[in-house]
Amino acid sequence: MNVPSTLEEFAATYPSDDLKWSRVKGTAKFDYPIDYSVAVLHVDEVEGRIDFLSRWEPNHYCHYHSHVGENSILVIEGQHNVVETEGHQTVHKSREPGFFATNPGGDKHMEYGGPEGTLVYFSCKAVDGKLFDVMDQDGNVLNTATVEHFTSGSL
Repeated sequence: MNVPSTLEEFAATYPSDDLKWSRVKGTAKFDYPIDYSVAVLHVDEVEGRIDFLSRWEPNHYCHYHSHVGENSILVIEGQHNVVETEGHQTVHKSREPGFFATNPGGDKHMEYGGPEGTLVYFSCKAVDGKLFDVMDQDGNVLNTATVEHFTSGSL
């Protein structure tokens, strides 16, 4: 397999027109605008890892959540914003194309697209098939997203 060596090569490797996108929009249950799409690239059942692209509409969020396992991200296009909450402290981070990080999981946060939207690559380790805990604003778990949710398109 040829591994892309630049961000441009990576973006060209996965043209969005050839992917099956699952779109998620918010409901009145949430008081922030939710509108994002996910396209699964690869699932390694032996390693319990899933690779996918996530695309946010301009100035829209995904659900407030916590990654269950380790995850890596690469910002491909647009401004990727993260709002992390730890106790009584909230930290806002703005990430530009080319930003890469690996996180251990467990942090509670919201992510949203910048004024022109955002495209981000994720590689996430599942723990017993579980990827994310979706939470309400008080941190109560409402739902757990699994690899099965991602692969079946039932996000």
